[in-house]
Amino acid sequence: MSEKLKRLGASRRLRNYFLTGLIIVAPLAITAYLTWTFIGLVDGWVKPYIPQVYNPDNYLPFAVPGFGLLTALFLITMIGFLTANLVGRSIIGFGESLLDRMPLVRSLYKGLKQIFQTVLAEQSGSFKQAALIEYPRRGLWSIVFIATDTRGEVNARLPEDESISVFLPTTPNPTSGFLLFVPRKDVIILDMSVEEAAKMVISAGLVSPDYPRKLPAQSKSKTKAIPETE
Repeated sequence: MSEKLKRLGASRRLRNYFLTGLIIVAPLAITAYLTWTFIGLVDGWVKPYIPQVYNPDNYLPFAVPGFGLLTALFLITMIGFLTANLVGRSIIGFGESLLDRMPLVRSLYKGLKQIFQTVLAEQSGSFKQAALIEYPRRGLWSIVFIATDTRGEVNARLPEDESISVFLPTTPNPTSGFLLFVPRKDVIILDMSVEEAAKMVISAGLVSPDYPRKLPAQSKSKTKAIPETE
């Protein structure tokens, strides 16, 4: 019996070692694969348009991975540099005026431009805080990301004096979700960072940041002030 228990214990240890190794190796392998695939995809798009004299693949005995990606990054940076001055803005403005005359292309371009400006532009900012709201009904709570104060017509038509715009992410894909306009008094700010809250959403609650203490019931109310957003 003791020999059988020893074998079972050894098999459990081996299984645990394997699972531990898998947890470490799998994310690294998947990340490396996706990175390599992305580099190859961009190289396949960009390299055919690089003049042969500047393409190292034409005079080296091996292909240079990532050269197309570096070229694309350089060109995008140069376009950004050129549009920062008056001449560049004039050229871009002329190109956009041509696109405005094409009905379908105009709608597609403006939509994509607005999306990229919202996601990437520095002035648009990003989620700064995670919070809790009662959703989808009273007594059930959901993690949200605070975006900004509610503005414009939406703010003017809401009965509440102070409302904020929050993003309610879905699990396990936090890039999709719902835009909600919530009264400021109904939002509980969390101490965890946005990154920690995103990990919690992605893992369906399996990954949760440590918290040093448990709040007493009376202090779980919305006592923490929500700073004004610009």
